[in-house]
Amino acid sequence: MSRRLRLALALIGLLAAASLVAACGEEEVHSEVVEGQPLELGELRYNIAITRFLNPNDVEDSEYLVGQPEPPPGQEYLGVFLTIKNESDEEHQSAFTYRVTDTTGAEYEPVESESPYALEIGAPVEGNSQLPIPDSTAATGVIEGAMLLFLVDQDVSENRPLELEISGPDGEGVVELDI
Repeated sequence: MSRRLRLALALIGLLAAASLVAACGEEEVHSEVVEGQPLELGELRYNIAITRFLNPNDVEDSEYLVGQPEPPPGQEYLGVFLTIKNESDEEHQSAFTYRVTDTTGAEYEPVESESPYALEIGAPVEGNSQLPIPDSTAATGVIEGAMLLFLVDQDVSENRPLELEISGPDGEGVVELDI
């Protein structure tokens, strides 16, 4: 092998190593899935059952929007319904941060909710159990999932795909929402 070839291969190896070191400083996403597939963060599995816009004037949706004012002009409510399963024997804390983002970079945080379907953010999940708690209103409802409620811009559906970013004690992940 010529000296020039060895030097070129060594340079390529150094560049590859440098790019790996640079990537270590970037925020790591443990997992990316699409709605309907489980997102595994540590011992917990997050599964989005359905994402949909909620209408305050609809009889069914009014139960999801208990205590919420009419959305301001140009905004609407988005419900993300999910289950969080713990198949281990020990209790684990669920995620403490949820954020919906669109392709423009707009970010939406969950709004507080008085609905019996609302997910308690950061709630512990007992060993071999799930959220919503079995036999609760959310678990036995039509969707069979707890709700995260977001107030989003009306044109958000034009900026798809929307993603739900989930951050908890056991890592971070992203779910591409299907709306």
